[in-house]
Amino acid sequence: MGTVHPAITPPVAEWIGRQRVFFVASAPLAEDGHVNVSPKGDDTLRILDDLTVAYLDLTGSGAETVAHVRENGRITLMWCAFEGPPRIVRVHGRGEIVDVDDERVAGLFDDIPGARAVVIVHADRVSDSCGYSVPLYAYQGERTKLRDWAAQRGPEGLVDYRTKKNSISIDGLPAFDAG
Repeated sequence: MGTVHPAITPPVAEWIGRQRVFFVASAPLAEDGHVNVSPKGDDTLRILDDLTVAYLDLTGSGAETVAHVRENGRITLMWCAFEGPPRIVRVHGRGEIVDVDDERVAGLFDDIPGARAVVIVHADRVSDSCGYSVPLYAYQGERTKLRDWAAQRGPEGLVDYRTKKNSISIDGLPAFDAG
C-alpha cells in the first residue's frame, strides 16, 4: 500500500498543494523529552524543489518544533486527505530555522502578522500510504484568530510575548532569542 518516492515528484507536489492542513512532528534527543506534533495551515507552505520544503512558522503558545530542530534537526511533515481519495504523504528530513527575510525564502510568503521564522526541511525520505481510516471533512475556510491576535499585539507586543512564551521549549531547550 505504501510507496517511497525518490523525491517530491510533480504528482506528489501537486497533491500536497491541494491540502488545507499539514502536521509537523519533532522530538528532542532526551529520552524523557516530549514529542511534539503541530497542525499548520493558512497558506504557509512552499515546495522549493524536489527535496526541499519550507513553511512559515507563526507565533504560538510554544516553540517546540524550533527548539527540537535547533537541537537535532529531525522533523517530519505529514499531509492527509480529508477530502477525495484517501492518502497520507510524509516528508522526513532535517530542518533548518531561518529568518523570514533569508534570501532562500524572501518574498515567498505573504506578510502574515505573527510570522517569526521559516522552517526549511531538507527531505531524506518521501513516502505515501493509504489513509483508509482518515475521516472525510468538508473545508469551511481559514481561521483569522491568529492573524487578528498578532496584528492587535503589534511588533513590540509580539517581541514581548515571544520573550515570555517562546524562548525555551517545555523541555528547557532554547528556541527563540527574543531580543
